[in-house]
Amino acid sequence: MSTSFNRRDFMKRTAFAGIGLSLQSGLGALAQQPAPSRPAASPNEKIRVAVIGTNGRGIAHIQCLAGIRGVEISHICDVDDRAIAKGIQETAKGQKSEPKGLKDFRKALEDKSLDAVTVATPDHWHAPMAILCLAAGKHVYLEKPCSHNPHEGELLIGAVAGSHRVLQMGNQRRSFPNLQQAIREIHGGIIGKTCFARTWYVNDRVSIGRGTAAAVPGWLDYDLWQGPAPRRPYRSNLIHYNWHWFWHWGTGEALNNGTHEVDVARWALGVDWPTRVSSNGGRYHYQDDWETPDTQTISWDYAEGKTISWEGRSCNNYPAERLPRGVVVYGTEGSALLDGNSYALFDKKNKILKEVKERTEADPTNTVSASGVKLDRMHFQNFVDAIRSGANLNSPITEGHKSVAMLHLGNIAWRVGRELQCNPADGHIQNDPEAMKLWRREYEPGWEPVV
Repeated sequence: MSTSFNRRDFMKRTAFAGIGLSLQSGLGALAQQPAPSRPAASPNEKIRVAVIGTNGRGIAHIQCLAGIRGVEISHICDVDDRAIAKGIQETAKGQKSEPKGLKDFRKALEDKSLDAVTVATPDHWHAPMAILCLAAGKHVYLEKPCSHNPHEGELLIGAVAGSHRVLQMGNQRRSFPNLQQAIREIHGGIIGKTCFARTWYVNDRVSIGRGTAAAVPGWLDYDLWQGPAPRRPYRSNLIHYNWHWFWHWGTGEALNNGTHEVDVARWALGVDWPTRVSSNGGRYHYQDDWETPDTQTISWDYAEGKTISWEGRSCNNYPAERLPRGVVVYGTEGSALLDGNSYALFDKKNKILKEVKERTEADPTNTVSASGVKLDRMHFQNFVDAIRSGANLNSPITEGHKSVAMLHLGNIAWRVGRELQCNPADGHIQNDPEAMKLWRREYEPGWEPVV
């Protein structure tokens, strides 16, 4: 079903669609090459897609793509043999043709008939993988967060600009119709001038314990799982989900879940880059290997005289506004409560002006998508429409990067233990070289993403 490719042998034997990839240059050489000149598909042409990463969120990718006309899943790629089998099995529910299972996604990029990829891998792979796929001439649907650090987001913007391909980030609320309507009303002044947006996410996660050095399981290509990250020994409590809580591979709850609500808040307030960022919190609930905060607040101030806050509680799920996650936008003439694809508007006396409830039935059995496949599919449909007809993306990387980078800034403020002053033109940290070092990361030699 699947074949495991040794990285060294693969580098020696493989070139992507005429683009050379040398052993010494790793990711960089491919990323520096011009993308193949291939026009977008016609409205009647089948779009062939590879889904990369099918242990969790990638299953929802398969379910969303299965309901879109003219889309065929041609490859399932994962470093875990079991996840490949799971992805192929899920694909069979929605199409007759069986996709090819591959452990090494780079092999799929050799296929000239492949039009697009969706990426649902660990965070440290997101930007480097997307850059590699764009360089091979593929359109990319990239899960949030689009980057492991702010510099990777800047690289992605350059990669998209030079590739003549589209990249949609998976902050799917940008495609929810009721939410789009709410944002239009907020921008139209229904609650007056917006001043502040409060966002939150809560969960009840258990301890990850203390891991130990362990043998790599036979079903896992751990070297490829690490990819661009500097090598570290395999440990018993890392894969598949707990990598989120280690800075080396993950970005914590702030970017794991906070991206959705913070992006909506920034969209509603109509702001770009903050001038001041602060963060408080810690790993309070358990004493274990978890490095990122399980309790965290982040605050961003903007030159326009506006503020956004995020509250994340990974280990206490008491809701806010009776919701486990959400956004409240406060204005001079009222407020707006935004809950996925539902919203309510209030006047200055807290009287309801308007209430719109979710009209698209969510799937309560889906455990990897808080909103459900029917809503998420709208974001994938927008991605497909952009490939087919040049439709505007609801979340181009120029917008996605801003929302992701502001959360990176929150994590940087927490890690250095102080408030950050930022350039409102690009978000770069000012007068703090120590903090600015965290704007980027180190890579495994030979795997550096270069645009």
